Amino acid sequence: MPASNVSSSLPERTRTRLQGGVTHVADRDPLTVRSPFTGEEMGTVPACQPADVTEAVRTAQAAQSDWSERPIEERAAVLQRFADEVLDHREELLDIVQLEAGKARLDAHVELLDIVLNADYYAREGPNHVAPTRRDGGFPLLTKAVEHHDPVGVVGLIEPWNYPLTLAISDMLPALLAGNGAVLKPAEATPFCALRAVELLVDAGAPEDLVQVVTGHGTTLGEPLISSVDYVTFTGSTETGRTVASLAGEHLVDASMELGGKNAAVVLDDADLSQAVTGTVHGSYANAGQLCISFERIFVHEAVYDQFVDRFVDATETLDLGASLKFGPDVGSLIGQHQLDTVEDHVADARERGATVETGGRRREEVGPLFYEPTVLTDLPDDATAACEETFGPVVSITPVADADEAVARANDTDYGLHASVWTEDTDRGEALARRIEAGSVCVNDAYLGMWASTDAPMGGVGDSGIGRRHGPHGIQKYTESQTVTTQRLHPLVPVEGLPNRVAAAGATLSIRALRRLRRLSPLDGR
Repeated sequence: MPASNVSSSLPERTRTRLQGGVTHVADRDPLTVRSPFTGEEMGTVPACQPADVTEAVRTAQAAQSDWSERPIEERAAVLQRFADEVLDHREELLDIVQLEAGKARLDAHVELLDIVLNADYYAREGPNHVAPTRRDGGFPLLTKAVEHHDPVGVVGLIEPWNYPLTLAISDMLPALLAGNGAVLKPAEATPFCALRAVELLVDAGAPEDLVQVVTGHGTTLGEPLISSVDYVTFTGSTETGRTVASLAGEHLVDASMELGGKNAAVVLDDADLSQAVTGTVHGSYANAGQLCISFERIFVHEAVYDQFVDRFVDATETLDLGASLKFGPDVGSLIGQHQLDTVEDHVADARERGATVETGGRRREEVGPLFYEPTVLTDLPDDATAACEETFGPVVSITPVADADEAVARANDTDYGLHASVWTEDTDRGEALARRIEAGSVCVNDAYLGMWASTDAPMGGVGDSGIGRRHGPHGIQKYTESQTVTTQRLHPLVPVEGLPNRVAAAGATLSIRALRRLRRLSPLDGR
């Protein structure tokens, strides 16, 4: 559908209301937000300055004190009501996500449901993850040890444009449940998604000042935000992640970061090719390839390589590229000119180095200013830019391998380690192979949705793909400071008055020997 059929403007009342959700202490220059579908202006937000960050953190700190005193069950109820608010306002949220990020409606819908899954999971399981927990004391019966989790204070979130709704909010939900306040810096290109989501949080019962939003450029706001908060969550490029990590280290602020990837799919000789093609096509072109866990490299056993390529190319050519606020197009727009330039440069370099463009390889200006066809490359040299650098667009290379060992070696031949998948009818074989791939998550016979929806399991990268994890117990415990309280019964662990040190040391040694033997014989190890 031509992009001219899509209205890029938000209703004036909506724009004005959302602009009012930005924290700023003085009039600021406007930051223009444009829709990728048309390039037209959607609206403006203030280009915040460091003083606005200072005010945002101060305001969140004041609200956090009372919030943390609420029973965690009350905070969990806010998350459940928020999930209901998201579902109730589904159509409006989908429109805003599509207009700001340029994605197909189905991709926007997946993003929306991710928020609901995260809110529901942490509302149900989060209280258990941060509840006081008994730990083994140093001396059985004599030492009681309890681990407590206290909120860190105010969490700073610097979030990207590619999933502007879920990444702005889903990372925040466990932080709020743990009793923290938050200051959110959404991407310059996609602030309205975050502002609307924060409104819904307030509607669900979160204190109005608990979550503050500052809009503007990361180069202006990043350092003052990182230096002011008690924890930093960042999702974005590896290059920017290094800067965030350096600033966090300088200010002794803990941080978690999900960064770039050069994700691989491995298709073995016994794979169900129908499923493998369907899954890897979706895993390559979801959100026009602008997904941290999408595939950019596919390694296929040589016995089924030709058949796989033919079927993959055929399936790719059936994808509908278009701009529509209705379910229909399969692939949406790239986010901006910078991303289009990267995609075009990577494909041009691949061509110059002898790669074959099996399909795609063209921008589609008649659809919209930033649309690019889903593209398949074969015979891609190892030194090509598209072989070793993250493209973050609708471009994937397919390469034959002699066996599973070569597939693993090729998949691991990268500085990144975010996500991968293995396709085989022998799931035991697939799981064993997955354990050999150096990535934070690996799916067997699935692209990524099964992993992404498994909110009880950690998600994150290794190597240049980041540090820390979202989801699961770690996804909330990282927003807390742990405190251990031990209580000693009968007698403090100090030398007995009048007892020679030599005798005390010998007694302690005998006690440790006895304790080790007791623990080895305990029912915990099956004896």
